[in-house]
Amino acid sequence: MKVPVRNMAGEEVDTIELPADIFEVEINVGLMHQAYVRQMANARRGTHKAKTRGEVNRTSAKWYRQKGTGRARHGSRRAPIFVGGGKAHGPRPRSYAKRMPRKMRRAALRSALSALVRDDQLVVVDDFTLAEPRTREAAQVLQNLTGGASTLVLLPGREEDDAVKRSVRNLPYARTLNAAYLNIRDLFRHDKVVMPLSALDVIRSYLGTQEG
Repeated sequence: MKVPVRNMAGEEVDTIELPADIFEVEINVGLMHQAYVRQMANARRGTHKAKTRGEVNRTSAKWYRQKGTGRARHGSRRAPIFVGGGKAHGPRPRSYAKRMPRKMRRAALRSALSALVRDDQLVVVDDFTLAEPRTREAAQVLQNLTGGASTLVLLPGREEDDAVKRSVRNLPYARTLNAAYLNIRDLFRHDKVVMPLSALDVIRSYLGTQEG
């Protein structure tokens, strides 16, 4: 599939043939959903915890005498039915981690990238570099490329990308991501994805079918 290549001014300067084995695969919604659920589950810390009746700090003395009060018999104020008592069946620390084979995770990324191309959400740019951190300049570039939409900027992971990262991070509607850390959540969290040619080379290196 041929797509236009733009410069930082938003002008079309060339076209490029995107790898069909990455950007033209059959879109598998179920696989993408599975990858998204896995990523969100693995991000959970699982440190939630409620105290049981054996852990709350209340007196262990019998609340009132067993008989003669007309009330139900109770032996502890720590019971879950009382205010300040323990929690019955409350959350306990646990791991929410889910497993997913690497081939399936990469297939989900190919499917997501294909969906972005299909919906015209992928913007290919010849280069995205700034001489020094300038938020105003980065905002103008993104305005030229995406019209100010919510944007994910993929970077190849070079040292010279630092100025772009520091400029874009001040924009509430945009963020940068190392192309080697491509993931389902960030791809679908934004309306547009800006991909320099150098980032495309990184993606091709590990999502191409010849690399597994």
